[in-house]
Amino acid sequence: MSNKNIGIKDVAVAAGVSVTTVSHVLNEVSYARISPETRDKVRTVAEQLGYGPNRLAQALRTQRTGMLGLVSEDIATTPHAGRIILGADEAAKARGYSLMIINTPGSASLESRQADVQALLERRVDGILYATMYHRDVELPANLGSVPSVLVDSVATGGNITAVIPDEEGGARAAVGALLEAGHTRVGFINNTDDVPATRQRLQAFRAMLTEAGLDGDGAPVESEVSEVQGGYEAARRILARGDRPTGLFCYNDRMAMGAYRAAAELGLTIPGDLSVVGFDDQELIAANLYPGLTTVALPHYEMGAWATEHLIDAVEGKTDLTLMALHPTILSCPLVRRDSITAPPQ
Repeated sequence: MSNKNIGIKDVAVAAGVSVTTVSHVLNEVSYARISPETRDKVRTVAEQLGYGPNRLAQALRTQRTGMLGLVSEDIATTPHAGRIILGADEAAKARGYSLMIINTPGSASLESRQADVQALLERRVDGILYATMYHRDVELPANLGSVPSVLVDSVATGGNITAVIPDEEGGARAAVGALLEAGHTRVGFINNTDDVPATRQRLQAFRAMLTEAGLDGDGAPVESEVSEVQGGYEAARRILARGDRPTGLFCYNDRMAMGAYRAAAELGLTIPGDLSVVGFDDQELIAANLYPGLTTVALPHYEMGAWATEHLIDAVEGKTDLTLMALHPTILSCPLVRRDSITAPPQ
């Protein structure tokens, strides 16, 4: 906690350096020729004395407040996507910025979302992150462009703005590839019914991987339902009732995979002995606690939040031009998380 009675001169005297040196260290002036040892000493002394830079004075000098806004479309109330906020917050703190969050329902009107953005602008945030609960196309409020802005887990419809999204295709390829590597030649897919990028791209990757492996990608069994546990159960019951029942099952997300586990148990099938299953999302409360543990693909929520914040701050500080990055969204990888739900198919 800062001590209002301690001034920069007190820090300089205690550290045995000039006031200018203290100012350069605490304000992270990059061009100042100060040794790492001196920088560490100044920071340590300042912390011990309870001295902090005068943020108001800094704001007047730089015309920046050190505040970033985050418009959260439901992610603040969603555990598996909340790591976007964690990544953004930790990246902001590391650069000396604070994060102000406004949660807005994904179903909110454009006018309502514009009002949320305006609330952040009135508090003079230096930049805005706009994050959605799942990867989708989003119509953005017109006032979002008033300050540097970055989209997280979404892309803008009808406009170019810097965005970071997960590699849906690469993640699906990793999931199907794990089943193929285990020797499965009869592989099915339980898909989502929503018209979102993940639904389309994961299906395309599923078919492409099978085709590239010399299998019938276009004819492979696919069942679609609402992407929840019950939907996964119902789709799995249908797909596992086929005469040519798949021995490997790729599920759109971990919740649907949970439903598939239930369907397999009701049909007397063991996992992975009779049926290998792979999910998507790496929702730890589900994937790590199913029995056996679910092999799945991790969405880079934390990494997207951190990436967006780093590049937003660079834009605020004039170190990068977001317009040059807005032509194509940045795509972050979705790594495979191996657990115990995949093995070789039964003989």
